[in-house]
Amino acid sequence: MKKILILVILLYFLALLQTSFLVHFSISGIVPNLILILIILWNLFEKSKNYFGLSNALVGGFFLDIFSNRPIGFFILILGITAVFIKFFIKNYVRIPFIERA
Repeated sequence: MKKILILVILLYFLALLQTSFLVHFSISGIVPNLILILIILWNLFEKSKNYFGLSNALVGGFFLDIFSNRPIGFFILILGITAVFIKFFIKNYVRIPFIERA
């Protein structure tokens, strides 16, 4: 429960930082998407059997939807598909070697 609360607060502040502060420092109109970067990294380094990264993507997408002028559900859909694609790709196409003890 504590982990979820901390993550929701972190995603809220990243969305707020991205939509209110970083727009003033854009390069050619491009603003870094901090939540997308966090979701990609979280899903890459999470075990393939855990789906906490997918719930993070949905919560992060919700916060981006609240602070954007796009229809509600746009970023939820984009980040959710990204998380599912990363999990699918890692589970089916990436083999992580492990060290066996002799």
